[in-house]
Amino acid sequence: MIIDSHQHFWNYHPSTHAWIDSSMAAIARDFKPADLEQVYAQSEVEGCVAVQAAQTEQETVMLLHYAQQYDIIKGVVGWLDLCTNDINDKLEHYTQNDFFKGLRHIVQDEEDDFFMLRDDFQQGISQLQKFDLTYDILIYPKQFEAAIALTQNFPDQYFVLDHLGKPQYNLPMDMHWAEQIEQLADQPKVYCKLSGIFTEIQTKPWQVEQILPYLDHVVRCFGMDRLLYGSDWPVCLLASNFKDHLDLLKSYFSLSDQKDIEKVFATNCIHFYDL
Repeated sequence: MIIDSHQHFWNYHPSTHAWIDSSMAAIARDFKPADLEQVYAQSEVEGCVAVQAAQTEQETVMLLHYAQQYDIIKGVVGWLDLCTNDINDKLEHYTQNDFFKGLRHIVQDEEDDFFMLRDDFQQGISQLQKFDLTYDILIYPKQFEAAIALTQNFPDQYFVLDHLGKPQYNLPMDMHWAEQIEQLADQPKVYCKLSGIFTEIQTKPWQVEQILPYLDHVVRCFGMDRLLYGSDWPVCLLASNFKDHLDLLKSYFSLSDQKDIEKVFATNCIHFYDL
């Protein structure tokens, strides 16, 4: 069984999806569940967690609506403004929907590298645990310090790092990134998604040798119990395709114990998001 812990749907609009710039023309269009059903059928993927791509509550509503309609969607990581005074009321409302599993904020686009340590943001994070909600950490390496402090401030909150923290695969491994991964992994309720890899490789075509040291490092740090396979579809289409990324990870873990393989490709995701 394969569960994709990280993919997106959107009704494309240039202002809502401003992060899709002129270099990303391949994904500047709508991507809907029916499109993904075809992709999954070809790779025998059973389902997914749909993750927000726009900072709007309307998109969260859309994703939850899709989850009610399509069996492939097992859970939703949406967006709500964690900095608002009524966040508790919002969470009470949305957690009435069993598909609502967690939240994410596009922190990588915040000008303040310490945005996650703002009092109002942390106040919002403090409300998640009582609703059994997770939080996806989307950052660049320059924001690791804040992410580490956030997870230390909330040791009982479940967090997951998206895309390995977006290291620069085309350069020799940054030891600062490696050390910060170790510090994040020291928090037992912090997980890591094996996602968004190809899109961060700036030299094309990508080479497996560029990727292996980073996979080795997160496996050493997080262990097989806290790693989640994620495709990052359709963003992955910018650099490769769905199957190439899945095949890379299948090959990488092919000599692992079968139970560990099942953890990375399905059961860790099921546990983390309570699917």
